[in-house]
Amino acid sequence: MTEIDYKSEVQVFFRDLQERICAALEAEDGGAFFEKQEWQREGGGGGRTMVLQDGAVIEKGGVNFSAVEGELPDKIAKALGVQSNHFFASGVSIVLHPHNPWVPIIHMNVRYFETSIDGKVDQQWFGGGIDLTPHYIVPEQARFFHQQLKNSCDAFGAELYPEFKKWADDYFYIQHRKETRGIGGIFFDRLKSTAQFTMLDRFDFVKAVGNTFAGTYTKLMSLNKNKAYTAEEKNWQYIRRGRYVEFNLVYDKGTKFGLDTNGRIESILMSLPKMAAWPYDPQFEADSKEKQTQNLLVKGVDWLQ
Repeated sequence: MTEIDYKSEVQVFFRDLQERICAALEAEDGGAFFEKQEWQREGGGGGRTMVLQDGAVIEKGGVNFSAVEGELPDKIAKALGVQSNHFFASGVSIVLHPHNPWVPIIHMNVRYFETSIDGKVDQQWFGGGIDLTPHYIVPEQARFFHQQLKNSCDAFGAELYPEFKKWADDYFYIQHRKETRGIGGIFFDRLKSTAQFTMLDRFDFVKAVGNTFAGTYTKLMSLNKNKAYTAEEKNWQYIRRGRYVEFNLVYDKGTKFGLDTNGRIESILMSLPKMAAWPYDPQFEADSKEKQTQNLLVKGVDWLQ
């Protein structure tokens, strides 16, 4: 198959993906609609931020599309190991924080990145991933989530899910807490053409991952959105949200890239919840639901067993 103009084609797909995901989330939430903001980036490109606040299920959530380009800061060029100083990056980034502590937080990012010299593409790759952060881990729902990701990966090779699952376990890890952010998922970066995979294969894989999102998360919303919860469970949710904030501000590469390239700050920090809490050294009984969840926040759990 003939290679395509990725700079053009990824924008078409990512914009459409954003619209389809927002429509599915609005339908399942049933209490609010996404507010749309088109924006331009000084230096090149822009994007469309879609934010839903104070819905029936989603307290705060964003589904962002961006396609930015311009001069690549020396700091990033050095970190990426690239010689060229012009970049183009496009993708969709999602974080959803629900009202109900029994509905999990979810994150997805799918993206394309290229550098060029004198208008000719020098390097190009795809990246992304999906991970789930339940406030309370429900094993059968964790199994469902991971099975959907495995199904998407298996269509492109049986080796991909275990490889990308381990990558997610290692990446979505809060080192200073010695705990994973949640139950992981898949994570992948710098997927280039190889003897086994063309760039079109990589693009098709990213499409499959993106298309997995809506049906998977709306199912989890539906299963949990009407569950009753207590004040104690809400307080636990605030603590878990605090851990989420710590990861995104300390470790997340997307946050760092957005800040280092002078991105739109409201879109970059869209991933943060409206409310979170950091009580000093909270302790929980050994047989509590909270402690049971804490005990599962470790790398290497086989959620499909």
